[in-house]
Amino acid sequence: MSGRVVIVTGTSTGVGKTVATATLASRARTSGEKVTVVKPVQTGTDDGDCDAAEIHRLTGIEVHELTRLGEPLAPDTAARRAGVKIPAVAAYAPTISALTRDNDLVLVEGAGGLLVRLDTDGGTLLDLADALLVGGTPTSFVVVTSAGLGTLNHTELTVAALRARGYEPDGLIIGSWPGDPGLAERCNRIDLPRVTGVPLLFGIPEGIDNHSQLT
Repeated sequence: MSGRVVIVTGTSTGVGKTVATATLASRARTSGEKVTVVKPVQTGTDDGDCDAAEIHRLTGIEVHELTRLGEPLAPDTAARRAGVKIPAVAAYAPTISALTRDNDLVLVEGAGGLLVRLDTDGGTLLDLADALLVGGTPTSFVVVTSAGLGTLNHTELTVAALRARGYEPDGLIIGSWPGDPGLAERCNRIDLPRVTGVPLLFGIPEGIDNHSQLT
């Protein structure tokens, strides 16, 4: 029986998608599932930025990088500036689907927020999810969000965009929960599931990415 795909998206860049993906992978492995991770498009490699390497460092789990671009920009912008043609986002679906044959869970980490263009034709993670579902691969989303001011608006907008395309998120993850949360953070932890109608799965302790490995 084939596994499932969970796409990890975020309300913006820098909200903690990579650590959230690593945490989900580690938790699934601990529960006995066979897990792999896919990063369809990685930008910023000229600066040594590599989410795949970070996930592998934190988990030891294999990560598949499909497209790499040098400048730390949105993928479509980075590709145009580099003068290179990158695959349409839906073209990654067969590779990802194939990985479900040998894994219970395939985690797909997006780039930036949900509507970031991952190709030069305007394709987003929503188009990737559509292609996976058309191919018969069970696919769902989790949304990584920040803890501080502004997160309610950003998260509601992201959830609304998912629902507009027919996707109900599995849950929310706060990508970095401060050790000494202020009033806004404490209120947001209560309000995020209230205003979105999406359950809060967990918050990731701030600084956990400094660990050598997640367990």
